[in-house]
Amino acid sequence: MSAIPVIAIFDVGKTNKKLLLFDENYNIVYEKSAPFLDTVDEDGFPCENIESLRLSVFDSLSEVFRLKEFQIKAINFSAYGASFIYVGTDGKPVRPLYNYLKPYPEALSKEFYLNYGGEDQFSIDTASPVLGSLNSGLQLYRLKKEQPEIFATIKSALHLPQYLSFLLTGQPYSELTSIGCHTGMWDFKKNRYHEWIQHEGISIKLPPIAAANKVCQGLFPGNGYKVGVGLHDSSAALVPYLLNFTEPFILISTGTWCISLNPFNQKALTAAELKSDCLCYLQYEGKPVKASRVFSGFEHDQQVKRIAAHFGTDVIKYRNINFDPKIIQTLKSSKANQLPYIAGKESAFGNRELSAFKNDVEAYHQLIMDLIDLQVTSTNLVLEGTHTRRIFVDGGFSKNKVYMNLLAIAFPEMEIFAASMAQSTSLGAAITLHKSWNRKPLPSNLIELNYYVSTDFGSSK
Repeated sequence: MSAIPVIAIFDVGKTNKKLLLFDENYNIVYEKSAPFLDTVDEDGFPCENIESLRLSVFDSLSEVFRLKEFQIKAINFSAYGASFIYVGTDGKPVRPLYNYLKPYPEALSKEFYLNYGGEDQFSIDTASPVLGSLNSGLQLYRLKKEQPEIFATIKSALHLPQYLSFLLTGQPYSELTSIGCHTGMWDFKKNRYHEWIQHEGISIKLPPIAAANKVCQGLFPGNGYKVGVGLHDSSAALVPYLLNFTEPFILISTGTWCISLNPFNQKALTAAELKSDCLCYLQYEGKPVKASRVFSGFEHDQQVKRIAAHFGTDVIKYRNINFDPKIIQTLKSSKANQLPYIAGKESAFGNRELSAFKNDVEAYHQLIMDLIDLQVTSTNLVLEGTHTRRIFVDGGFSKNKVYMNLLAIAFPEMEIFAASMAQSTSLGAAITLHKSWNRKPLPSNLIELNYYVSTDFGSSK
């Protein structure tokens, strides 16, 4: 029996890393996952362990190359943004992969924006809200100002997806989906790096920009496989939808962040939208995608732990809670839900007393109601002023019946679909390289949709 041609995808999220093999029909034929190992940076702040990640990549590849049933034809990467790995002349990191949640020095932030037109104008030009370390370009600025001797030793500043590619090819590249994700580096009006990159001497640390579908030869022992340059994970998740649907849509990509992506909204960002955490990404072909974000996946996990601790249950229970419209009716009629909704970056649930709920399932329904309030506000930022009538949801919340039904109730005029697709970010990274490794035409049935309607407090068909 001949070996099955496959593409290997490393999908590195904030909490887990995965290795997946897709066959030529884009079915997953192998999957392995492992948690990220944390370490601390020089200030004692938690960060990813680069060496552990590097070893994991090589160990995982060694393992799959030994599997006689598969022939690896190509390798690509999807990984989270706001990540820089600084590589010296010897190809090794000179500093940790700093955590994007690390507080940014206020004085340094003020200095930066004062030098480059002020917060509002700079944010509009770069489609990047003021987010501190989440603006990964400002991580470079901080390193230059606080550790100039280390900055001088940097040969290449690589976002995480491109660092993973560099490990296997030795060739450093930049790539637009990573550059264009709230980095504060790209001037969306001029379609080039912002002027500060040149003024601060950052440009000499940035490798040439490669197209998302570029491939290189791998250095790791194997049989002539090709290696992609990697994509930012949210942009990778959008690729299958752009290739399968031509009518306007919004994709809510759910995970640690719930990101509403509207590739059909070409309106310029306003200062008010930017202050509400609305921004633009660059999709894999370099076109802008209007997006808004809420930290709902993270908040969900934290609040589920709180619910489980209070009611003496296991967090695993909440992976599959059925939607109960009667509970929603009860909660909507309660005094607590008559209070005016106050928009913010976190939901109202953190301020609720769990003793007010009859049981954990009721508390869980309230948690999702509160998260949907956040989601509606966020999604409306990219929906308004467009003719979009479809919302696709992928990722963790697409499998959550309470979330999906409440989203359908919240958007009664929209068609709401839970997208059932195996690992959308990995799949997006795989099909970006389709022409480089796959002999077959791209399948037209990559995405299975489950339609939710708002009648009688929501149901799915």
